Amino acid sequence: MLHLYTSESLGAFISKREGETKFGERVETLSSKDNLVTQLQQSEAKYVLLGIPEDIGIRANRGKAGATTAWKAALSALLNTQDNAYNKGKRLLVLGHLDFSDLLDRAANFDQNSPEYYILLSQLVNKIDEEVSYIMFQIISAGKTPIIVGGGHNNAYGNIKGTALGKSKAINVINFDAHTDFRNLEGRHSGNGFSYAFKQGFLDKYFMFGLYENYTSKKVFKTIDSYPERLQYNTFESIEIRQEQGFSFQLNRALNFIDNRSFGVEIDCDSIENVPSSAMTPSGFSANQARMFASFFGKQKNAAYLHLCEAAPNPNDAQEIYVVGKLLSYLITDFMRK
Repeated sequence: MLHLYTSESLGAFISKREGETKFGERVETLSSKDNLVTQLQQSEAKYVLLGIPEDIGIRANRGKAGATTAWKAALSALLNTQDNAYNKGKRLLVLGHLDFSDLLDRAANFDQNSPEYYILLSQLVNKIDEEVSYIMFQIISAGKTPIIVGGGHNNAYGNIKGTALGKSKAINVINFDAHTDFRNLEGRHSGNGFSYAFKQGFLDKYFMFGLYENYTSKKVFKTIDSYPERLQYNTFESIEIRQEQGFSFQLNRALNFIDNRSFGVEIDCDSIENVPSSAMTPSGFSANQARMFASFFGKQKNAAYLHLCEAAPNPNDAQEIYVVGKLLSYLITDFMRK
């Protein structure tokens, strides 16, 4: 269910200061959930911000829980940036977040030792898929560009499906990620959102940017190699460790592959060095490289959405919440900036 944000509710996040105008003081909001598409069409904002604070898909993939915390960290940091010539709040409409607290409560009560545990979690992910697909369909149908802060990477499926339905054709995707998330169709979780979207015809071309050679199975590489016209990748090691080809070269190579139609931009925080996430890494792309990635693809006319996922700052660590929120706000504003 969509929890709509008002200018009043956003005000609680903003630390106002005399002589300054904060980004959050200039963003748009909606007055109600009625006639959502019509209201969005009437808005002058190009981008629509949506939160999906859930980690059920991550748990269903046997990952580390905690990705529910990134959304509010990102929102607070973003709203308190400066509104200026570079950073214009009026270009963003803050819609709200999808409230899955009832599903999270149900998941918390499942018996982790039961043989049915992962099946039950996957069934909840299916319900999440329906909600995410529908809200994405509405935003895309209104001609806007969604920016989604998760949550788990399972939501890539709903992003892709909703965007494809909104545009009435399959889309392409570029995924900045340590993992393919192209696992078997074994019940929905955060590791197979792209394979489900591919199988069901919502995803046409898929470029995996920065795969970790140590954590991609032989079977998955074989699957990718069997669809050379639709699936391509590079690896983190080839770019950063062996330096076989440069980062900028690979950005352009990926763009050339996906730019024949609308494409989604996915950034999994697992691939950014030392960012608290569901699969945190001590060796990965830098925050600045992630920002370059968001900026580069955000400038392209076929960029259909941005999804930031898997960040999991400790809610009891104020510094961690601050740092992760600030990183996510940078990625959002870099994507929006032309």
